[in-house]
Amino acid sequence: MSDHAPPASSPALHHPVLLGNVVLRNRIFMAPMTRNRARPDGVAAKSATTYYTQRASAGLILSEATQISPMGKGYLDTPGIHTDDQVAAWSKIVRAVHELGGRMFLQLWHVGRISHTSLLPGGASPVAPSAIRARARTLVDHGMIEASEPRTLSTREIRQIVADYRQAAHRAALAGFDGVELHAAGGYLIDQFLRSGSNARQDEYGGSAKRRVRFLREVTESVLEVWPSAQIGVRISPFGTSNDMHDAEPEHTFGEVVTVLNALGPAYLHVVETALADEGAAARQVALVTELRATWNGLYIANGGYDSARAERAITEGRADAIAFGRLFLANPDLPRRLRFGGPLNDPDLKTLYGGNDRGYIDYPIWAEAPPD
Repeated sequence: MSDHAPPASSPALHHPVLLGNVVLRNRIFMAPMTRNRARPDGVAAKSATTYYTQRASAGLILSEATQISPMGKGYLDTPGIHTDDQVAAWSKIVRAVHELGGRMFLQLWHVGRISHTSLLPGGASPVAPSAIRARARTLVDHGMIEASEPRTLSTREIRQIVADYRQAAHRAALAGFDGVELHAAGGYLIDQFLRSGSNARQDEYGGSAKRRVRFLREVTESVLEVWPSAQIGVRISPFGTSNDMHDAEPEHTFGEVVTVLNALGPAYLHVVETALADEGAAARQVALVTELRATWNGLYIANGGYDSARAERAITEGRADAIAFGRLFLANPDLPRRLRFGGPLNDPDLKTLYGGNDRGYIDYPIWAEAPPD
């Protein structure tokens, strides 16, 4: 455990927040975190039910990234939502979370070029907006290796992937989720279309920022055919550099993203604030995040190195409506209670973040002390 407990937070972080017509009990969200503990067939493991129910006190649980199709897979032992068995496993998890009063969204994921031929059907090459190989690594059965060279998607294939998102959203509804989040961050397929560094197309899906945002718009529209806007969120990472990502004009690109999404009306924008994780961040990055917050019409969910004090300030100062915590929630299943009453925080075991057994997955201790009166 950490050497000292954080001060008990003031009430703002624990105030309910309205998401659509659903009242969430607090503003402490569980961020989506890949754990690489699903079965080889993409079915969530039995222990995943314990993992998520331990954290059901979150205002909202955002599931680990979940592939929408066999070609959307990029890492060993990650879950899917494209088979009946996968849906059945997720259904058990969601039902258990609901029984404890929790709420849960499924994060829909296609990795695009961040994959390896050994993970894909028939040893296929990964797909991407352009045949630009990422300087990135992925996890296969014998460890971390370089991602394979991708091939360029045809417009017909793009339309099929948009349909795959719609079908995955439908399956998420069958599993009983409260909503879905589109993973448009982290250097994965939607992000690859958005960024000039990974999208060199010159058709209707590339070139200008307006055209690069088209894929996100079409995916969002397809999911809106299944879910009402109040039950859809979108995650972006404007200054994220993971998986070899960069953009020539992020202010322009993500300004266009917000313009398009404001017109479509998803309930929230979930922003990975890479810059704000460091108090000495570049002014340009801080300015963009501030502008996104000011121009976005829905709920703004912040993520990126937040601790209790920074999260509380962000809520009270109106810079965010909720905070998505990653590793803090991973290591502290009862995080809302610990933050509210100043309980000690468990440190995450970095060796067990990805893959393995139940160690470092469902064995983090609950704070046993009774909270103060």
